[in-house]
Amino acid sequence: MQFTKRLHEPIRAGVVTCSIRIWKRLRVKAGEAYRLGQGPGYIVVDSIDEIEFQNVSHALAIESGFESVDDLMATARHGSGQDIYLIRFHYVDGDINQ
Repeated sequence: MQFTKRLHEPIRAGVVTCSIRIWKRLRVKAGEAYRLGQGPGYIVVDSIDEIEFQNVSHALAIESGFESVDDLMATARHGSGQDIYLIRFHYVDGDINQ
């Protein structure tokens, strides 16, 4: 799972703990670990829920590290996918291979 660089520090700080993804198909699995950028540290996916667009609220946008639903969706809508997933995760400091 990749994140825009501006979200790396808020994720490491535990401020951002979820992400909205618009994909053709699910690309991550609950319980799996994914590297966060080039440095040390990774996220572990806690849960995945397929949601409808009307469930993407302002509060969820803020929790995902964005200022508004429009800001969030501008980033999330970068491919041809149409399924919307709410992915909750937590950050783990250290090497993913430990």
